[in-house]
This record gives sequence, structure tokens and C-alpha cells, in this order.
Amino acid sequence: MSDALSWDGNWAWALPLIVLTILLHVVGLALINARMVRMMGGVRTGRQFFPMFVLVMGVTALLAILLLGLEASLWAAAYCSLGALPDGRSALLYSLNAMTSYGHTDLLLAPHWRLMGALEALDGMLLFGLTTAFLYGHIRQVWPAELQPTAVAQPPSLADRARP
Repeated sequence: MSDALSWDGNWAWALPLIVLTILLHVVGLALINARMVRMMGGVRTGRQFFPMFVLVMGVTALLAILLLGLEASLWAAAYCSLGALPDGRSALLYSLNAMTSYGHTDLLLAPHWRLMGALEALDGMLLFGLTTAFLYGHIRQVWPAELQPTAVAQPPSLADRARP
């Protein structure tokens, strides 16, 4: 039981960071969304649509990456302030590694802070899920109807056939 209690500090630091980064991410995506809608506003058809759509999605992806980098920096700052890693450069590398679940670095948190790295990976999965849903939603919403696959007509259901 005492081993389980030794993780208290990890939870006490990680849970507020998770909440903070998710709130920051939602606000950041909302701001990106407003900008994206403004940029695509007048260009729904015509020859300019596709190049503009590609440009806007590229800028949107870049802004989402910068937002994720900012959130990783918050975790890195926490690692530095806790003394879990020796310097800011190592802390940022570790944080990006944990958030992306990349897993190819030789950096390790101080032993009593290691659960925090796993919790950051959990946060990263949530943040990347939100980003993926955001980008997919925009592609589905903005893409012109003529480029989307046509819906296959469904045969009427038994309930529909029974109606006079």
C-alpha cells in the first residue's frame, strides 16, 4: 500500500496539467476554427476552392501542431520545476516523446516521477484524438458535395412498406 501512495505527487501534478492542456486545446481549436471558417468563407465553389482548401488545411494542421507543442512545453516546465529532468531541453524532448508515444529516447524521469510520464502519454492520446476529430470534421464539412461519394439509395424498410 505504501508503494501506491508514493505516486500521490504524480497524480497531484498530472491531473491539473491534463485538465489545463485539454481546456487550452479546446480553446485553441475554437480559435483555429474561427480563422479557418473566415478563410474558407467565400470560396465554396469554383477553381479557387481546391488550392484554397489545401492551403487552409495545411495552415490549420500547422497551428494544431504548434498548439500541441505549447501543451508539451507546459509539461516540460512542470518536469523542470519538479527536478524530474536536468534541463529544459531534455524536459521538452521527453515531453514530446511522451505526448506522442514515440518512445525512442534514452531520457527517463526521476524514479518517483515516472508515473507522470505515463499520464502525459494519456493526455497526448486525448489531445491527438481531439485534433484528429477536428481536422476530420472540417474535411467532411468543407469538402464540396460533388467530390464526396454519393449515398447509395437504401431500400424502404418494412415499416415504410406497411404504410398506406
